[in-house]
Order: sequence, then structure tokens, then C-alpha cells
Amino acid sequence: MSEPLNPTPETPGPAAEAPGPTPETALPAEDAHTEDDAAARRAASFERQRRLRQEPRFPGGPAADPAGSHHERRIRSFQPRRSRVTTGQEDALQRLWPTWGLDIDGRSVLDLPALFGGLPVVLEIGFGMGEATAQMAADDPGTGILAVDVHTPGQGNLLGLAERAGVSNVRVANGDAIILLREMLEPAALDGLRVYFPDPWPKKRHHKRRLIQPEFLDLVAQRLKPGALVHCATDWEPYAEQMLDVLTAHPLYENTQPDGGYAPRPAFRPLTRFEGQGLDKGHVVHDVLFTRR
Repeated sequence: MSEPLNPTPETPGPAAEAPGPTPETALPAEDAHTEDDAAARRAASFERQRRLRQEPRFPGGPAADPAGSHHERRIRSFQPRRSRVTTGQEDALQRLWPTWGLDIDGRSVLDLPALFGGLPVVLEIGFGMGEATAQMAADDPGTGILAVDVHTPGQGNLLGLAERAGVSNVRVANGDAIILLREMLEPAALDGLRVYFPDPWPKKRHHKRRLIQPEFLDLVAQRLKPGALVHCATDWEPYAEQMLDVLTAHPLYENTQPDGGYAPRPAFRPLTRFEGQGLDKGHVVHDVLFTRR
């Protein structure tokens, strides 16, 4: 007997063995295609952004992600900023980076005596637009400044300022200062550390991102020579209190102030334009100066 041409529920045909989705859960074919297209566009956009992050904005200049993925991910104490690079900054990056710039890739140890011609070297973490760094380099040509930042316009600006001032004791490092300290510097390689106006991360849940922490000071102590000066400055009073507290509590650092408090601004730290604007608004700037025991 042959199968019925139109199966009924009582006499199901072969199609009933693999029921499809119910009308309530099935998507119309055109909607399914739309969702697939949207997912494909999101994936393509994500891939474009990933490639852009990895590609240098200026060929021969600072790398977009110098350490890449060969170092572990961690909470960052800095926020990379992408802002407009002026024509002058772009020119400085393309001309001067091969001579005065370096990427923090974590793959090799720097020869600081060769890099700075035997000068004592101070590490500056976070230099903004570089005005203070360039002035300190010009005022003290006998000290090398290894200046670290991730802000491309600031990198180009500092290179241009250094060239115009005729100084040769500045090197601009692009990337994560923690990787630099941990992977790329010899023990007791540095004669000082400068951290001026770091991101205060004012929200309580972000305090763990602040740079000046006990673990950071442990790492820095390994790279500083005995007697090296650690100089921090901030106009965010709660952060100044934290800086003073963690440095005071650390056994490898000693306050330069007999009373154990803040220090007057030393003459070698210039008063920057932005700091002056803050002072005009009533901000109080605190300097913290400690030496490596």
C-alpha cells in the first residue's frame, strides 16, 4: 500500500521525524539574514579597530602597541589618549623619532650609558606636552632624562622642543613604564625618578589604578641607585596624601624633609603653564621628595 500524498497527524510522513522550530521561535528568513549581516559588520569593524591599534600612526615613529600581546594584561595606571597631532608634531615624530625615540617592547635591556653618553639618567613618567621636560633638560645638560609617555602629540611636541632648544640629553620612550622598569632596565641603573601630576583617578573604585603604590615602589627601588631622588608632584590633595603615606611606610625610601612632610617646589622643577592655571584657580600643589636608602 502506498503512503498517503498528504500525511495527517495520525499518519505522519517522513517530514514529521525532524520537526522545525515553532512559529513562536522561528525567525523569518529576511530577519535571520539581517542579524547575520549585522554580526558580520560588527566583526569586521572590530577587526579594523584591532589592526589600527597595532599599526603605527606615523611610519618610522612610535608604535601603536609596542609591547603587543607578549606581556600579561594587567590594570593600567594610564589611559592612552588619541588626539589630533599638529603638522609640526608629525614632522618631529617622523624626523627625530629614529634618533631620539624608543618603543617599550620589553624585548631587550637598554644600555643607558651608551644611550646617554655616560650621563646619569633620571626616569620621568608622564610628561604631558613636554614643556617642563625640555626646560629641565636645557637647564641641566649633565643629566639624561628618559621621558616616558603614551600621548602621541606630547611625544612629537617634546621632540620638537628639544630640537629647538638644542638639547641632546632627552630620549622619548613610548609605552608602559612598568614594562620598562621590569624588563628593560638594569638593577641600579637610574639616578632618579620624576612623576609629575599623574592621573589622580579620583573615584574610589579607580584608586587601584594610581601609579604610586607599594608594589610600584618595590619595583622602582630595584632600579634606583642608593641616594637617588624620587620626586612626585600633584595638585590632587588626596593623592598627595597617599604618595606621602606609601613612601613614608616603605623601608627603602627616606623623606628629605626633617619634619616628614611635603617639600617646597625645588628650583629644578619648572612651573608649567597648566600648573599656573591651576594655581590661579586655587589649586594647591604638593611636592614629595624622598631618597633611595
